Amino acid sequence: MTDDFESEMDLAEQIFVLLCEQPEGCSEYQLIQQLKARHSTHIPNLPLLDKLVLFRTHFLVFNALYRLRDQLWGENRHNLQISPLCVQLQPYMPGGAGVVENDPLREYYLDMTNLRDTDEGEVERLLASFWSRMRGDHLDERSEAWDPEQKQAALELFELDQEGASLTLHAIKRRYRQLVSIHHPDRGGSTKRIQSINLAMEILQRYYR
Repeated sequence: MTDDFESEMDLAEQIFVLLCEQPEGCSEYQLIQQLKARHSTHIPNLPLLDKLVLFRTHFLVFNALYRLRDQLWGENRHNLQISPLCVQLQPYMPGGAGVVENDPLREYYLDMTNLRDTDEGEVERLLASFWSRMRGDHLDERSEAWDPEQKQAALELFELDQEGASLTLHAIKRRYRQLVSIHHPDRGGSTKRIQSINLAMEILQRYYR
């Protein structure tokens, strides 16, 4: 196979090719980088630094993933695990957990108007809502019933797999130090990024103390 995808291939088809080549699965970020490396024309060929570019790239990839999952399940070929941390083809299991028709995420990403109607201001609002949940603004500070969405979002920011056997507080702290070293403002990083990393660390310490 050449390094470039054939121009007539749909994004879902391109993703299927990549996933077949790596049965162990990959993260969404890795998948996007592989699509760019093969010169896919279906996603923006721009750095993921701009928030709107990041949102649109993420949306297009997840739209393709949900379409691919529906197709593979309908053809009794594969199950498809979809998460930012791990996208993986899995064996088809009749009677197992298949496509859930009323899955809110599936409905959101399959509705292309959500891509068309989301501008930079809306992306900022979505991010503000996300970080509000991360901070736990809606929780009683005396409560230990932390929202699991906080934990998942923090793990995604750290690019850690919560199912991994090596996921300990020691491993999380090691990853934290790596991210701080990379993104520290003294090294040209972003103050907001460091704030996000510190917040994620605070949240993960609640669960892995």
